[in-house]
Amino acid sequence: MDPREAREWMRDARTNWTSLVIDSPVERMHVDGFRFGGNDDSSAKAADEDANRIWQENSMDADADLVHYGALSQRRAFVLVEQGEDGRPVLTHETPRQVAVEHAQGNRRRLAAGLKLWRDDWTGQTKATLWTPDTIYHFTTKSQAPSFTGRSATLQQWDALALPNATDGTEANTLGIVPLVPFVNRRNRRPEGFAEHEDVLSIQNRINLSLINLIAAMKYGAFRQRWAAGLEVDEDPVTGQKIQPFQLDIRKLWTTEDPDVKFGEFAATDLKPYVAAVESAVQDLAAISRTPPHYLLGQVVNVSGQALTAAETGLVSKVRDRQRAYGESWEQVMRLAFRVLGDEAKATAWGAETVWQDAESRTVSELADAAVKKASAGVPWRQRMEDMGYTPQEIDRMEIDRAADTLNAPTVDPQPASLQAARDAREQRDPRTVIGRSRDDVPNAA
Repeated sequence: MDPREAREWMRDARTNWTSLVIDSPVERMHVDGFRFGGNDDSSAKAADEDANRIWQENSMDADADLVHYGALSQRRAFVLVEQGEDGRPVLTHETPRQVAVEHAQGNRRRLAAGLKLWRDDWTGQTKATLWTPDTIYHFTTKSQAPSFTGRSATLQQWDALALPNATDGTEANTLGIVPLVPFVNRRNRRPEGFAEHEDVLSIQNRINLSLINLIAAMKYGAFRQRWAAGLEVDEDPVTGQKIQPFQLDIRKLWTTEDPDVKFGEFAATDLKPYVAAVESAVQDLAAISRTPPHYLLGQVVNVSGQALTAAETGLVSKVRDRQRAYGESWEQVMRLAFRVLGDEAKATAWGAETVWQDAESRTVSELADAAVKKASAGVPWRQRMEDMGYTPQEIDRMEIDRAADTLNAPTVDPQPASLQAARDAREQRDPRTVIGRSRDDVPNAA
């Protein structure tokens, strides 16, 4: 086998099933907004609107998915909260390739220090920022291989980066806290995080190997090989090589004058075992990663809605588990953002809650039926709209439109004059129809 041909097979056999393992939960993890609790409804609503403004200013509708995907695929991701030039908070997604944090001893929720190290494309320099609760340090270097040594993070070949407000490369941390918020995936598996696809990497390798074998079988064994017995093959007098007497062609017929020559063909290699091996490995991958099988195999024929819902139960449970962990981090991000604004009350609002989009797929009719039943049970209108999947911004607009519709609606007489006249005439003909009414209320009643 030609090594170049083998490399081409390996390249063609690569099928990234693990990408679906990561994409499927990310598609269902969308933050709709934040809810701040409080005794005063007006102040709580104002806090929700302020949080939504911060969210929209930083384009987090799009960048939040980057945070989720980074945490699911790289074990952890970070959000950096800083103060912009206009005094407003700036939220940026950071990757573990550039950011590292050190937790306080005995408290994994509190950071003792945070470091960001990156390469400046404009200047070609490597820069670093080190945050502590009290001080922020800025460094730069032209070295191609800068290093840190020792537990105290001693900097080698680094220079202090002069800033307009920090000539010696240091400045006070006015927030009093490290402005990095970690998003750690599956901390229960490993303290530093566990990627979503790490459980199924060996299965992915097995699928690739089966596909390589399938391609080899298709190349050399799927075509029926011919044979000839008793055929005398001439040699080329120049090269000494055997002359191929017959060429495979649908337009040609093989014949020979020798009656003792026999032709035949070998059986083709059955490709079904190779395909079955791939499908079996994909099913194992779906079971371990709790990815719905129809996401991977794409085989949905005459399947009821209840069956699809049951198939997605594992994925929905996994997404909700990730939402609980990431929700705490997003709440910390918003509290840090309010700390940048100097709003201490909202910065310490421990009752804040992340509002997630429903992770379960539901039809419009199911949502509408549930809303009607919840209305009869006394669930408030705004909560019913949230349960139907509307965002807080859409609900605010709907409230305004709802109030406008009420004001513009024509006044309807609950008891039209014609209906009242018909009722009075009936009662005059038959006084026994008067039930639960006083004699004074009934005209001409004896």
